[in-house]
Amino acid sequence: MLAIEAVNLTKVFGGFRAVDGVTLRVEEGVIFGLLGPNGAGKTTTIRMILGLLKPTSGYVRVYGIDVERDRRSVLRITGYMPQHFSLYEDLTVEENMRLYASLYGLGRGDAEERIRELMDEFMLRDFRGRLAGKLSGGTKQRLALAVALLHRPRLLVVDEPTAGVDPPLRRYFWGKFRELKERGVTILVTTHYMDEAENCDRIALMSRGRVAAEGSPLEIKRLAYGGDIIELVTAGDPRPALDGLAASVLEFEGDGSYSRVRLLVPDASEALVPLTRELEGRGVRVVRAYQVPLSLEEAFIRLTSRG
Repeated sequence: MLAIEAVNLTKVFGGFRAVDGVTLRVEEGVIFGLLGPNGAGKTTTIRMILGLLKPTSGYVRVYGIDVERDRRSVLRITGYMPQHFSLYEDLTVEENMRLYASLYGLGRGDAEERIRELMDEFMLRDFRGRLAGKLSGGTKQRLALAVALLHRPRLLVVDEPTAGVDPPLRRYFWGKFRELKERGVTILVTTHYMDEAENCDRIALMSRGRVAAEGSPLEIKRLAYGGDIIELVTAGDPRPALDGLAASVLEFEGDGSYSRVRLLVPDASEALVPLTRELEGRGVRVVRAYQVPLSLEEAFIRLTSRG
């Protein structure tokens, strides 16, 4: 089932096209990332998905519900953690949680139970009487996520949840997202941290208001390079022995005795061992063979520079 179906979303502010024909289909129960630099259109896109902004054109359905026609029903099944802290800073942690539980329509008993659960889960019990405005940045983020989960949403939307926080807290949040996914929650997350996007099941690369590419992190990398890259160190020049094999030479260095060659192959997990054996069978001594790790940042640059 589709948790999100966004078709040809476009948003124009005056003469500026912030989002330009974005189409996304997010399956239920996945972590889906919108990845791109600041200004790429990520926040505008999720605000349209939530019904906080009306599209100039296009439409959005969340679990089959038309967002523009029935935003109230969408809000009942979605939780939203915005990029900037938006809770009441002059209320305590507990007061904020009680207020939002009421706004979400939780009954008194259910609200009390849910607040206790989330205070324990997000380590907020020691801060329950502290004003939200006096919390550290990391504790504010934990509180914001707890509030977004009060009503047990089916879809959680988080906008740059780890911007400006330290690495341990970044790991903490991604661990929480994986736990929520295991509980059946669909998560849509925006980030400009390329390394974080490796945690997503699927990602859409956004640049200048458009989707440059979509797929799993591995699919995105293969799309950028045309496959996987492996590197061989061999005795002598292996290039003549590569004739007829499903491998293209990308780089070559050799001094006559030893060579280093980088090859493009469709799938390194399937090609590395058979290719090495085939070269050995053709008289090439392979000293070392391994897959070259590729980063999403490199893939992003390649894909967006093409456009």
